[in-house]
Amino acid sequence: MSTTNQQFDKALKLCRDLFEKKLRDYGASWRILRPSSLTDQIFIKAKRIRTLETTGNAMVDEGILPEFIAIVNYGLVGLIQLDLGVADAVDIDNDKAMQLYDEYADKARNLMIAKNHDYGEAWRMMRVSSYTDLILQKLNRTKQIEDHCGRTCVSEGIDANYMDMVNYSVFGIIKLTE
Repeated sequence: MSTTNQQFDKALKLCRDLFEKKLRDYGASWRILRPSSLTDQIFIKAKRIRTLETTGNAMVDEGILPEFIAIVNYGLVGLIQLDLGVADAVDIDNDKAMQLYDEYADKARNLMIAKNHDYGEAWRMMRVSSYTDLILQKLNRTKQIEDHCGRTCVSEGIDANYMDMVNYSVFGIIKLTE
């Protein structure tokens, strides 16, 4: 399991490094985004991955890996937004944004460790395309929950779905960079 944890950390570092660079360029401009907008942004990324997996043809010179990285970062931003609420303007500095990013990345990592233990590293035997499909399923669930104003009867909430999307994307990054 230490291998999975190390691979997870390496993949997450790739995501974090890009997030930090974009934060320097744009600041925490994402603070104005509602969770539903973040869900749609993740949907765009997942849909593009599926299109590339299905057709094998890209008209934009970016592959699948950057899209998984984006899903990780948007998923973590979504968790931050669920916690802080939406702002009308940028209300946190870059240091605070990175602190929150790391906090939610740690939560996602801890969830992965627990689930990976219980599921016996099943993710290693899955295809990358299955991660894509599972992310799209989680997105459909999330949209349904958002349409119900966040209320569920027995199911996990939006935050749990974002966490799973982050973790499936990290698995995709690991597989694509091995």
